[in-house]
Amino acid sequence: MSFDSPYGTPAPQPDDRARGTRNRALAIGLSATVVAGLVAFGSYVLLERSEANEKGPEGVAAQDAKGPGEHQHAEKGGADVAIKGLKSWDAAKLGRDHTSGPVDYPMRPPVGGDHNPTWMNCDGDVYERAVPDVNAVHSLEHGSVWVTYSGRAADADVRKLAARVGSTPFSMMSPYADQKGAIVLTAWGKQLTVDDAEDARVDRFFTQYVQGAQTPEPGAPCTGGLARAPR
Repeated sequence: MSFDSPYGTPAPQPDDRARGTRNRALAIGLSATVVAGLVAFGSYVLLERSEANEKGPEGVAAQDAKGPGEHQHAEKGGADVAIKGLKSWDAAKLGRDHTSGPVDYPMRPPVGGDHNPTWMNCDGDVYERAVPDVNAVHSLEHGSVWVTYSGRAADADVRKLAARVGSTPFSMMSPYADQKGAIVLTAWGKQLTVDDAEDARVDRFFTQYVQGAQTPEPGAPCTGGLARAPR
C-alpha cells in the first residue's frame, strides 16, 4: 500500500552549478557598470579642468600681454613671456651666407645676416673695444646674446652688465658708439634697448635668448673663434 503526500510532488531543487554561473554573470555585469561609471566621471573632471585652464585668468593675461611688435615662442620647456619693447625680424629673411668682405646691415647693431666665416668668441667674453659686426653676427648665429653700450651708458651699468656677461656662456659684450640707445641687447632676429642695467627686461632677454629657440645653429661653439677685437 502506498500513501501520496497531501502537498503533491516536491519541486525540484536548482542545480548548484547553474546557480554559480548565474552569480558570476551578475558580478561581472555589476563590475562593468561600476568601471564604466568611473571612466565617465574621470573624463568629465579632465574636461572641466582643461576648459578652466584655457579660460582662466592666467591664459587671458598671457594673450593680453602680447602686443604689436612683440613675440612669444616655445623655448626651454615652456612658452616665453613677452618682453615689452622687443623688436623682432623675420629669421627667414636674414641671410646666413659666409663672406670675407664687408656687409651693409640695415640695423645697428645688426641682428643677423650674411657674416664672416669666423665668429667672435662669446663664452662670456667682454671686449673693451668695438668688435666687427661681421664676426659678431656669426656669434649670434651660434645662439649668443650680444650686449652693446654707447657713451650714454653709466659706468655702474657697464660694470654690472660686464659681470653678468662674464658669468654667462654664449654671451659677449662690447662698446658700440653709434647705436641709438644707451644699452642694446641683441640675439639672432631679436633686439631690445634699455636705459640701465637694473631694467628687469635684461634678465628676461638673457633667459629667453641665450641659446634660445631663435638660434639658427644650436650646439655650435662660442670658443675657437676671434679672441680679440682688431685695433
